[in-house]
Amino acid sequence: MNSHPVYLLKPVFRFLDRMIHDHGDVLYIVLVYVSIPLIVWILNGGLRRKSSRQTSGVTVPIIVIRPPSPPPPLPPVIGESPERGQWPSDDDDSSSFAA
Repeated sequence: MNSHPVYLLKPVFRFLDRMIHDHGDVLYIVLVYVSIPLIVWILNGGLRRKSSRQTSGVTVPIIVIRPPSPPPPLPPVIGESPERGQWPSDDDDSSSFAA
């Protein structure tokens, strides 16, 4: 008898082949039903390492909603008279571009 790993595992492979051939449909259904809780456990963090110190598991995000503030006032237009709120009159000769 050889001690090679292939020869040592041959009875195991024969057993698995016989089980799958005879009871494959039942094994499939059992594996489906076992995989559902396993997937839920993994998605809930079952594979994460536990930390040494206990921290709260729930973190609540804080959302602050502020009403929009009014925009700042517009800067004054060059040439506008702030006292009257009008444009300078056309008969004013104080223009720097007078010919």
